[in-house]
Amino acid sequence: MEAVIDAGRVSVDGSIATLGDRIEEGVEVRVDGRIIDIQKVEDTICRVLAYHKSEGEICSRNDPEGRETVFDRLPRLQHGRWIAVGRLDINTSGLLLFTTDGELANRLMHPSFEVEREYAVRVFGDVDDEVIRNLRTGVELEDGRAAFTTVKRQGGEGINQWYSVTLSEGRNREVRRMWESQGMQVSRLIRVRYGLIPLPKGLPRSGWQEMPLDQVNYLRKLVQLNKEENTIIKVEDRVRSTQRIRKSVRKHRSRTQSQAAKRRRLK
Repeated sequence: MEAVIDAGRVSVDGSIATLGDRIEEGVEVRVDGRIIDIQKVEDTICRVLAYHKSEGEICSRNDPEGRETVFDRLPRLQHGRWIAVGRLDINTSGLLLFTTDGELANRLMHPSFEVEREYAVRVFGDVDDEVIRNLRTGVELEDGRAAFTTVKRQGGEGINQWYSVTLSEGRNREVRRMWESQGMQVSRLIRVRYGLIPLPKGLPRSGWQEMPLDQVNYLRKLVQLNKEENTIIKVEDRVRSTQRIRKSVRKHRSRTQSQAAKRRRLK
């Protein structure tokens, strides 16, 4: 679409469009003189969000217990829905990707594509070289053998030590179960990277950031999907203001806490 705009083939209400123009609701958009439906174009665009999941949030769309879910904070879509790329358990925080493209989500989650995930893990226990060796060569779990690609010490105090681990699949609670198989207790678990996409610096917990087109296409190429040509975000809007995000998160949490307190009073 950017190339089409650069070529002067797009008009908005009779005026030639330029890159960065905002298209308001109700305007007439033409390409080569023909009217196009902007909403239909937007509905087919592959969008991806990077979300900073907090501990205590669940990955279900709705929760009968009224707990916060990761979907509560996402921007609303007029059509379609956000699809989570995998899940993180309630006690795990960090990077969670969402997309409007179901095929992209399914491929990223499928073990055949071996998309690498990186986690920061705080472990309680005496971790010796044998434990590290076992985790790298493979341990037996209830649902099959599992191994970390890398295990690196990152420091800590006493028997509370931080490690960086990577693996190329995402079975349920896999990282925790692997450490537990060696008699270790995971006290903190944070996903810090998915493929080459890191948890964005400065993104507050429960905050989201729309990914630019180059990162979207990196993910699509990773799982052998065609390149996306369009994006709905303008250059100046690619990164939401951290201050705006933090304010929005605080407002949402305050509203959620008030609703939870009201439910408790009604019981």
